[in-house]
This record gives sequence, C-alpha cells and structure tokens, in this order.
Amino acid sequence: MAPSDIRFDDERHRKRGTRVARMFNRIAPTYDLLNHVLSANIDVAWRRKTVAALGLRGTERCLDACTGTGDLAVALLEGGAKEVVGSDFAEEMLEIARKKVGARATFRQADTTRLPFESASFDVATVGFGVRNLEDLDAGLRELRRVLAPGGRLAILEFSRPPNLLVRAAYDFYFRLLLPLIGNLVSGGAENAYSYLPRSVMTFPAPAALADRLRAAGFDEVSYEALTFGIAHLHVARLAP
Repeated sequence: MAPSDIRFDDERHRKRGTRVARMFNRIAPTYDLLNHVLSANIDVAWRRKTVAALGLRGTERCLDACTGTGDLAVALLEGGAKEVVGSDFAEEMLEIARKKVGARATFRQADTTRLPFESASFDVATVGFGVRNLEDLDAGLRELRRVLAPGGRLAILEFSRPPNLLVRAAYDFYFRLLLPLIGNLVSGGAENAYSYLPRSVMTFPAPAALADRLRAAGFDEVSYEALTFGIAHLHVARLAP
C-alpha cells in the first residue's frame, strides 16, 4: 500500500491528532528537561535497552517514528545504526531534534498512521513513548509494518501500569497528581501533555493486548518485557524474512 492510499476513516481521529500535536508543540521547549527530571533519568537507560534489543549490526536504515525531540534517534545512532530517519507530527519537537542531532539524522514531519515513506524502505523501526498518541493505533502499527523490509525489526517502548498493587498505587498517585502539577507549573497551562499523559496511559491497552494487536498487524515473533517494576514495557517484533 502506498502512503497516498491511506485515509482517515474517522474525523474524530484527525481532530484528536491535531489537538495532541498542539499540546506537544506547546511544551517542546521544556520537554527534555521535564522528562529527565520526572523520570530520574531512567528513561535514558530504557532507550539504551531498546536499542540493544534490536541487535544492530551497523548496516541498518532505521525509522524512529513519533521521535519527539530525537532522544531515541540519538540512541540508535550511538548503538550503531547506519542511517536514522525520525518522524513526528509536532514540528516544534522536530526543530529541537534537528538542533540536538544535527546532520547525523534526517527528520520529517509526519503522522505515523500515514507515513510518507515507500514500502519496505527500513530495516528497523522504533517508537519511544509515542504509540499512545496515535489517533488510530492499529493503522499506525500497520504502517510501521508496511515500511519495514522482510526480516525487519520493530521495538516499541511505552509506559504501562505496574502489576504489583503497591507499586501501582504509588505510580497512580505520582502520575495522576504529582506529574501533572509539576508539568503544568513548568510548561504552563492546565491542558498540556503532562495532564494528558496519565489519561493516555490509563486507557492504553495492556502489554499482552498490545502484543496481540502487533500480531494482528502482521508482525511475527512478538515479545515484551517489563522495565522498572512494570512502569514501562519494551515490545520487540520481527517480520518474516
């Protein structure tokens, strides 16, 4: 399927995507600082683990979809990727990524549900904390499969609710109360990504359900593992050669 063949089936999805893009554009200047502070910098280790799970050999052309300010794109380059292309629907985030990464990677504004790339044009695709924001999750997963070559690998790093009840209680308190408060104070306004983040995590499919949707999208060898007591999960999937 060519990129031009993909259309939105639901106008609500388009409106939601536009609203979320505005939120992320708004907080772009403080996004990196808040992410590292609010996660105690553990997100850096998660990204390194994501790249390590892909087993890069130095020959891969990689797509980092929902790249934001490019932190996972940087991790891919440091992990040995031959070429990295980052895409995101928030142009202000991409501007920061371009300044951060320079000429080492290419960045394009794009919606992951309608990627402007040829089929089978990447060896690896990654998404770090971005699939929650897709207006149509299944369409996004199908697009990621479309742009991967046979034998290609996909890694998705995403927040999740911890299975342990005590850890979950602490996590929910932090996510629902403290994180929005701190995020709103720093980035301004009640309706920003740090208010949206807890809602998106609470309503996102559980890891097992996301794995099922990856299989339904056409991926093979789907696996996932919990990170840091299950507050995030790493999904890895492959296409048949």
